[in-house]
Amino acid sequence: MSIARFRRLAWSAAAGLAAAGALLATMVVTPNQSARAEDVGVDQAPYLAEDFTYPGADQILQSRNIKLLKGDGHILLTDCGTTSQQIKIWRRTGGDFCFNVTGASGYLTLDVTGVWAVETLDHPVSASLTAQGATQDVTVAKGGFQPVGEGVPGGSVSVLVELRVTG
Repeated sequence: MSIARFRRLAWSAAAGLAAAGALLATMVVTPNQSARAEDVGVDQAPYLAEDFTYPGADQILQSRNIKLLKGDGHILLTDCGTTSQQIKIWRRTGGDFCFNVTGASGYLTLDVTGVWAVETLDHPVSASLTAQGATQDVTVAKGGFQPVGEGVPGGSVSVLVELRVTG
């Protein structure tokens, strides 16, 4: 190997090492050089407190006359017939509606007048209804249909206030 060629290779290697060293030096951050929120005038993010309010409840009330209050996110309003993981609520006026169940358990508080039956496919459900100040808890077995609330024409109007998936 000639001396000229050796020098070219040595200079190329030295230049490559220098470039790599410079790149590495710019990437190293010491604790004293790190950006801190208080140094740049950024307030700390506020804490997020979950209140379990049903998302989009106001719009659902306006468009479908279904008052959804709070839940754990495992019982979600959906179109009827789209999945087997459903709870169907039958009511006198305003049309029937369904919920999709996304977990082994869940709860939803709501306020729906005129409910007369609850149907479930894959999950047993507990439903709480009120009528004339009294609360009635009804259990609907997996794959079951259960008449609830007002069964007699002219009887007191029942209000569905809670659904619980129990297994």
